[in-house]
Amino acid sequence: MRIVLGSDHAGFVLKQSLLQFLRERACEVLDVGTFGPEPVDFPDYAERVALAVRDGEAERGIMVCGSGVGGSVAANKVDGVRAGLCHDIYSARQGVEHDAMNVLVLGERVIGDQLARELVLAFLGAQFSDEPRHARRLAKVHALEQG
Repeated sequence: MRIVLGSDHAGFVLKQSLLQFLRERACEVLDVGTFGPEPVDFPDYAERVALAVRDGEAERGIMVCGSGVGGSVAANKVDGVRAGLCHDIYSARQGVEHDAMNVLVLGERVIGDQLARELVLAFLGAQFSDEPRHARRLAKVHALEQG
């Protein structure tokens, strides 16, 4: 699976850890930055992650910032992206299965490295259920994007 991974400065340390973790699991990872701990603006990196998913450069995305809130808000502004801020395993899995979540957002200042790894595994291991009720709801989300 090809994954796009991005962060701002507040998520840089966790992003670097997840980059190694994913590569150890033979995932192809597109790292869109940031590439150091110097302060940057989270919307720039959330946009890079979201566009890579929307444009098919990656199957799924992971965005890491301080709390995860800003990254989630920004990524969700890109049509076709369904970013979810998850700090529990159930939501990371269920967000894909029921809501076709394609970007996982994590807050480095909220969770630790081990939980982040478990969330990533739950997110990447899940598949959209395509049950009629979930497909119907996803169609309504797409309609919202159209205005």
